[in-house]
Amino acid sequence: MPEYPDLELFIGGKWRKAADTLAVVNPATEDVIGALPIARQSDLDDALEAASAGFRIWSKTAPRERSDIIMRAARLMRERMADIGYAITLEHGKPLQQGQLEVIRGSEFFEWDAGECQRLYGRAIPGAQGIRHTVLRQPIGAVAAFAPWNFPMSQPARKIAGALASGCSIILKAAEETPAGAIHIARAFQDAGLPDGVLNLVFGIPSEISSYLIPKEEIRLVAFTGSTAVGRHLTNLASENMTPVLMELGGHAPVIVCDDVDFAEVAPICASRKYRNAGQVCTSPTRFYVPQDGFETFTRGFVEKANSTIVGDGLAKGTEMGPVANDRRLEAMTVLVEDAVSKGAELRCGGHRIGSKGYFFEPTVLVNVPDNALIIGEEPFGPIAIINPVASLEAGIRQANRLPFGLAAYGFTHSAANVEQMVENVETGNLSINTLEASLPETPFGGVKSSGYGREGGEEGLLHYTVVKNVSHKMEIS
Repeated sequence: MPEYPDLELFIGGKWRKAADTLAVVNPATEDVIGALPIARQSDLDDALEAASAGFRIWSKTAPRERSDIIMRAARLMRERMADIGYAITLEHGKPLQQGQLEVIRGSEFFEWDAGECQRLYGRAIPGAQGIRHTVLRQPIGAVAAFAPWNFPMSQPARKIAGALASGCSIILKAAEETPAGAIHIARAFQDAGLPDGVLNLVFGIPSEISSYLIPKEEIRLVAFTGSTAVGRHLTNLASENMTPVLMELGGHAPVIVCDDVDFAEVAPICASRKYRNAGQVCTSPTRFYVPQDGFETFTRGFVEKANSTIVGDGLAKGTEMGPVANDRRLEAMTVLVEDAVSKGAELRCGGHRIGSKGYFFEPTVLVNVPDNALIIGEEPFGPIAIINPVASLEAGIRQANRLPFGLAAYGFTHSAANVEQMVENVETGNLSINTLEASLPETPFGGVKSSGYGREGGEEGLLHYTVVKNVSHKMEIS
């Protein structure tokens, strides 16, 4: 039987404990499964020094050698999938199969960036006779990165992969609720031969760590995934030191269902993805806009799938949806449902906590939700779906665009004309048609409007970890 890992800080290539700790809780049982060390200021100072030293080595390491080390680490993660997936399920609650799939997905991020790092090409610009202009992309420096709790393995992987592939060092503050994925990544890189100081891992009080690290001169980039409110705060901190940021922030993804699809076929597909990870996904399809003629058919199929979803401990066989991450999410779900119903929404299924042990919440469907309901303007980040009728595709697009978020959006149609309307008019960083997959290692991922700045993944994902240097060289002094 796999075991939950010892929780330690990783600084300068060494593991270390701390006097003060935070409890890590299994959300399915509410049992304490680990004691997480809280980094002291001296630990953060050591991490800054280590990252600076690591950058001096790593930035001069040949791309092929960097690629080889990253690939070795990715292979180790795949080999350790059973252990890592088990730890993720214990601390997060997601079904074991989903935890293991997350290990594969995180490994894929490393593998893609390991290949792409060998293609960070510059270019030559034609000049006058005797003058040569070249453009270089060089690693930006030490990165301060902050990863959320909803994907303990793949979210840290995206940031570590981008930084390391580009030649940067990194100090990662992973989520205190779900630290095991990041710890397993650090172990894999240590075993793969990564030079000391290139990857550093700390935990603690988020506001204290960010307010200490971000203003430091050693930090040349801030990478963050999380809420829009926190992202704005960190961006303001970084701006005081002219430090660039990479922000992947909140979403509230709309799904526009067009009138030319089979509503009974599309509904269960949408419901299955909505309740993945208990809806705790920044790209989770949440606001469904359906033509009036197909509204009841779609809603009936969606509710049937929601009611048949097996909710339970992620380690139990057959579980399709685990608990939400903590008691705060339980309270938030209850508040959003009660507010929506009080303002005229209809609760078609769910809406309540399951039992009294563990943070389980029913798969929930709200229909005919008015625009003044809290859940229309606030990302629920939980297992609640909104289904509202619309009169036309144009009306669906207007509803999709009415919020300040623009991370992911989805559409279902067989019409090329409908696709063109959505491509041209939906305000989002990621638009998926006839699929609910929002991002892949090889594609750029990020938002518009209040959903963030910059991209992770794909060719674009490495560019934010580099600076552009133009070199103009005249052959003779004159």
